[in-house]
Amino acid sequence: MTDRPPHPRHLPRPPEMAAVWAVVPAAGRGLRMGVDCPKQYLPLVGAPVLSWSLRPLLAEPCIRAVVLVVAPDDVRAATLPEAGNPKLRVVTGGAERQDSVRAGLAALAGKAAEHDWVLVHDAARPCLHPHDLGRLLARTGDAAFPGGLLAAPVADTLKRTGGDGRVAQTICRDGLWRALTPQMFRWGPLLAAMAAAERDGARVTDEAQAMERLGHAVELVPGRSDNLKITHPEDLVLAQAVLAARGATDPR
Repeated sequence: MTDRPPHPRHLPRPPEMAAVWAVVPAAGRGLRMGVDCPKQYLPLVGAPVLSWSLRPLLAEPCIRAVVLVVAPDDVRAATLPEAGNPKLRVVTGGAERQDSVRAGLAALAGKAAEHDWVLVHDAARPCLHPHDLGRLLARTGDAAFPGGLLAAPVADTLKRTGGDGRVAQTICRDGLWRALTPQMFRWGPLLAAMAAAERDGARVTDEAQAMERLGHAVELVPGRSDNLKITHPEDLVLAQAVLAARGATDPR
C-alpha cells in the first residue's frame, strides 16, 4: 500500500517564519482561449476557474490576506463565491501581468514588512494541490533563501523552430524545469525587483525572472505536474479531470 503524502499542516515550518501574504494577478483577458469571457472566469466544476485558484490560498491559515488584482472594468470579481471572505482584498491592476503584480505588492504597503513573504499565484492555475503549497511554504520560508517557486522537470523532448515551421534544433532537456506558481519571495526585494524591471523596460514573465535579473539565487521546489495553467480550451478538460480525480466539489 502506498503511503499518503503528509498533510501540509504536518510539514515542518521554520520556527520564526515571517508573515505570509498572497497576490493573485487576474487582470488578463486570456485571448488565446478564443472566448469573450476572461479565462479566469470560465466555469469549471460548478464554479469559476478563479475560485479554484483562490481556494487553497484562502484556506491556508498562515496566509494573512490574499490580494486579488483585477482589470479596471472587471465586474465579475464581486460575484465570486469568495467575494465575502474577510481575507480577500480586491485591487485594480494594469495592462501586463507584471503591472498587476506590482499593483498587488503595492497594495500591501503599510501591512507587509520588508522581509515578509509574498506568494504570487496565477489566476488561471486552478489545480494547486494543498500539499504542494505546504511544501513551498516549508522549503522557501527559510531566512537562508531569497525565495523560490514550484516547478516541474521537463519530460517532453524539446524542439526549436527556425521560424519556418521546421525543426532547427533539438534542445537537451537535462536540467530544464517548467516554472509553476505560486512563487514565493520576500515582499521588499520582490517589489524592488519588479520596479527595476519596469524602470529598465524589461518584460518579465514571472517573478523569479525579475529576481534573477538582480542576481538573486532562486530555489526550485518540486511540484506536481498537474498544477496546470488554463491557456487553451483543452486545458479546461484536463483541469476538470484533475479536480475530479481528487474528489473536488463546487467550492461555494
